[in-house]
Amino acid sequence: MSEEKRLAGSELEEAALFYHREPRPGKLEIRATKLLGNQRDLALAYSPGVAAPCLAIAANPEKAADYTARQNLVAVVSNGTAVLGLGNIGPLASKPVMEGKAVLFKKFAGIDVFDIEIDATTVERVVDVVSALEPTFGGINLEDIKAPECFEVEAQLRAKMNIPVFHDDQHGTAIIVAAAVSNAMELAGKPLDSIKVVASGAGAAALACLNLLVSLGVRRDNITVCDIEGVVYKGREVLMDRWKSVYAQDTDARHLGEVIEGADVFLGLSAAGVLKPEMVQRMGSAPLILALANPNPEITPEEAAAARPDAIICTGRSDYPNQVNNVLCFPYIFRGALDVGATTINEEMKLAAVRAIAQLAKEEPAEIAARAYGGSHVTFGPRYLIPSPFDNRLILRIAPAVARAAMETGVARRPIADFEAYHDTLSRFVFRSGLVMKPVIAAAKEAQRRIVYADGEDERVLRAAQVVLEDGLGTPILIGRPQVIEARCLRYGLKILPGNDFDVINPDDDPRYKDYVELYLDRAGRKGVTPDAARNTVRTNPTVIAALAVQRGDADAMLAGLEGRFIRHVEHIRDIIGTAPGVNNLFALSLLISNRGPLFFTDTYVTPDPTPDELAAMTMLAAEEIRRFGITPRAALLSASNFGSREGVSGAKLRAALAILREKAPELEVDGEMHGDAALSLMDRAKVMPKSTLKSEANLLVFPNLDAANITLSVLKIATDSLHVGPILLGGAKSAHVITPSVTSRGIVNMSAFSLASSV
Repeated sequence: MSEEKRLAGSELEEAALFYHREPRPGKLEIRATKLLGNQRDLALAYSPGVAAPCLAIAANPEKAADYTARQNLVAVVSNGTAVLGLGNIGPLASKPVMEGKAVLFKKFAGIDVFDIEIDATTVERVVDVVSALEPTFGGINLEDIKAPECFEVEAQLRAKMNIPVFHDDQHGTAIIVAAAVSNAMELAGKPLDSIKVVASGAGAAALACLNLLVSLGVRRDNITVCDIEGVVYKGREVLMDRWKSVYAQDTDARHLGEVIEGADVFLGLSAAGVLKPEMVQRMGSAPLILALANPNPEITPEEAAAARPDAIICTGRSDYPNQVNNVLCFPYIFRGALDVGATTINEEMKLAAVRAIAQLAKEEPAEIAARAYGGSHVTFGPRYLIPSPFDNRLILRIAPAVARAAMETGVARRPIADFEAYHDTLSRFVFRSGLVMKPVIAAAKEAQRRIVYADGEDERVLRAAQVVLEDGLGTPILIGRPQVIEARCLRYGLKILPGNDFDVINPDDDPRYKDYVELYLDRAGRKGVTPDAARNTVRTNPTVIAALAVQRGDADAMLAGLEGRFIRHVEHIRDIIGTAPGVNNLFALSLLISNRGPLFFTDTYVTPDPTPDELAAMTMLAAEEIRRFGITPRAALLSASNFGSREGVSGAKLRAALAILREKAPELEVDGEMHGDAALSLMDRAKVMPKSTLKSEANLLVFPNLDAANITLSVLKIATDSLHVGPILLGGAKSAHVITPSVTSRGIVNMSAFSLASSV
């Protein structure tokens, strides 16, 4: 390993340790879902009230799904014998991985998880421990248990337990691989029962992949397996077991290179570099290469494409197309299984997931999915064989398909009666979670634009810039003194360095200084800016420098605002970048993401007392930005007056704004003026205005003045422990935004993604 890579790895390790340690150790916590605010609450939650649900469950065990969290609770269980690429590190050392898996369950499917690390190495001991947990959980996710013991553990637990048991290392990978093979062979025009498959690797994941391919229609005698001992052949005795022996072939071949001739599919779950370019050249027409070893695949996509331009290539990496990633399926498979009270996850349910994933890749992207891919027209083909993990429709396709399969095969204890209502419930979850940022992040990755940070020496900006680079969101440009930025990167343990990983605009010495001064005079010279003032400002004001960089085309987006008054930063942007065509003012939109879902507020930072025209303009601009998140805007114009219940300035102003919106944006779902509770509750609104044109809960709250908007935003942010994204500056001619001094580095990353996505 080179010294550079070793140091980079060390810096990443330090960052990971800090991430897991601060602000509190670990990645999980347990929170109450019921109020415990008084003596009556206590009496209901515990003694004596708790006796009622206990007796109900004792009389009918199915009632546990109604009165406890069991049916949404999964155990992620490991004995630490095969942890990622770390090997047998033991149960305690595996805990960070299991906590991470728990976070994915919660984030992607709303499933609660207890991670359980057990000190048990024999099949019998693991089975005894896990099977005893059945009364606690609705499902068991086995993780990182070494082969071949994992096969026997899962088989025995499935036989003993009456809840789903799923070894994701096997079946998660298998489901994505099967979807990829199905679609690739369709593109190549090859029936599954005629294709030749060669596998490199015979561990849990590889064998599960092959088993599922056989269920799809691939013939077992057309599959050849290789492992570290070479070809798995009949009569071989070294490193054999009953699961691997199923694929033993009657052949004299002993090495991968001898069996690759004419192969239609190469399945690699082994080690880097085992598939050579000359082997790829000998494969069949339009071969599918699944090079899934991580972090380095069996062959790089570049090498494979050079050897065979007609090859279709999948890896396990996120920096290449066609990523085979378990997160595409396991949260949603459990979601569907839990929602029907499935007693198992059977072959039909897995195949239903395969078909749902394969079909989603072939669908014409809906509006929300198009945004998830950066607005590009993504179509089914060699570079888009399986959906992206960013596709919000995954849960909407996989969970219902799995649930239906469970019902059709008789393993569902609580069948779903109304799938349309179920789909609506899943849709609500997508936008209740942090998944709301996914389309924006994906759009930023697709755009690959440049973002300039005015406060380039700030620790939060430096940490955010590293994330932007690591996640491939775009290219950072930092304003600041290079020596200060470099020293602080080293001090904070960051692996990025100026001039190497990102560019710097040095206010003290930049070759573009004269050009920036001339541009500033051109843009602001008739607003009281003299040549001397321009020269001084371009040396000392980073927000001005950032705005000039964007206006000049040296950057595509900007963030400023960590120091100084918010409105002064806005004024600089207005003077230099200006407003978009047809827009006369700038406004601010803020997003709060809470357990309730995303809620947008405007105008939270710029306009003190907007006119009806300005209220209408900010509403239309806000609606346009909300659509960027893949969300249909529904606007409520808020006032102390509820549909004319009292006279006052704000009510009249909002009624006038509504009339303008009806004329200029007739497609927008909007109503007002109304109270805040009427905006967020369809039931409350129906009591006072049954014929409201706002047909569901509002997600855009438009306030009559800045005080009301800003106070409401700041109170709700703390009271609901919400994630704040913004402020998002509306109406600018280019992507320029002003953040607030209280923002965190994560907040800067979110706003960076939005700024980059909106720069297109």
